[in-house]
Amino acid sequence: MTHSILLFGASGDTGGHAMDQALDRGWSVRAAEPSFSEKFPSHERLETREADLIEGDLAEVMDGVDAVVSAVGLPRDPQTLINPPPLYTEGAVNIISAMRKTGVKRFVTISAAFADPDATVPLWFKAATAPLDRIFRQMAEMERVLRVCEDIEWTAMRPGWLLSRERTGDFEVSLDDLPAGKLRTRRADLAQFMLDCVAEEKHVHERPFIARKESITLETPPALIEELLPF
Repeated sequence: MTHSILLFGASGDTGGHAMDQALDRGWSVRAAEPSFSEKFPSHERLETREADLIEGDLAEVMDGVDAVVSAVGLPRDPQTLINPPPLYTEGAVNIISAMRKTGVKRFVTISAAFADPDATVPLWFKAATAPLDRIFRQMAEMERVLRVCEDIEWTAMRPGWLLSRERTGDFEVSLDDLPAGKLRTRRADLAQFMLDCVAEEKHVHERPFIARKESITLETPPALIEELLPF
């Protein structure tokens, strides 16, 4: 079965994978961004629509799709970390409002394993990612918003520490905690899992964790420090 999805965050790392994989599946993609660069790809089944996730009326850009997929993310610059815009909270409220107006029921969005304070995470990782706490708390608040939306068929993805590597498809999923002994999630695998949940109606009203075991060099403090160096 083919699908038509509205994709927020298509210009991002995970969203780009979701867009490419959806097109590879033969789906139609309507990408929604505040603006698009001249280098944004084109495809016969790819439509671009400018939209403000927080303040815009999303009903017009949403009308006619089968599902909404959100892969939006926030930058890690100091100003954003201190006072992150309500991209996840108000963005989710705005998406849900538009879904109710247009009759779209399916919504799959990215949260984070670290939005759950009880997730099993190494102490060194918690300490090193403390600057991201405000963003994680916002994701947790987004999850609370979704949990009371019984009329929306939502799924909130809880990936681990994201990794830019090729797709493997051998990730592990758990509803209780990060899969034992696993901390990292490949963005391409996360994109696949999001689309699988749309296609197969998986994990409706659930918050699945997704991760896979990577080499030790990718799961150590030096690797984290290297990846967080931009901020």
